[in-house]
Amino acid sequence: MIYRYRIILDTKEDVFRDIEIKSNSNLEEFHFTIANAFGFGGKEMASFFFANEKWEQGEEIPLINVDENTESMRDKTLKNLVNNKNLKLIYVYDFLSLWTFFVEFVKIAEENSKYQYPYLTFSKGEVPEEAPIKDFRVENQDITMDEKNEQSF
Repeated sequence: MIYRYRIILDTKEDVFRDIEIKSNSNLEEFHFTIANAFGFGGKEMASFFFANEKWEQGEEIPLINVDENTESMRDKTLKNLVNNKNLKLIYVYDFLSLWTFFVEFVKIAEENSKYQYPYLTFSKGEVPEEAPIKDFRVENQDITMDEKNEQSF
């Protein structure tokens, strides 16, 4: 079984990729697939987070186990996550730059023998040179992560 996902870079411009991947792939494979689809090497730390309909960040699934109570990307398969068709994930790549992506399950597709999976089915937009600046709100203060990832108030 093949799953199609749309991965959208959190930026003002339209930058996204549609990827088809086998349902028995784990999140570590998905991480490398996404990183490569956007031109990254996949060598930086990354995490997936479950998200709700408003794209609010929930439980984390890290690339590497940080303790014995945490499951890593290697421990989770896509087919175990797709329990409903509204699955949304947030993918954060490179914790120093905070490249942030919205990952949305699109559909179940039939495997096509012409393709080697994972397969990039559609690409739109160019990835900027630097990660978009993130704005955060903490206790009624605006915090902006500048290009050097230093906090400014």
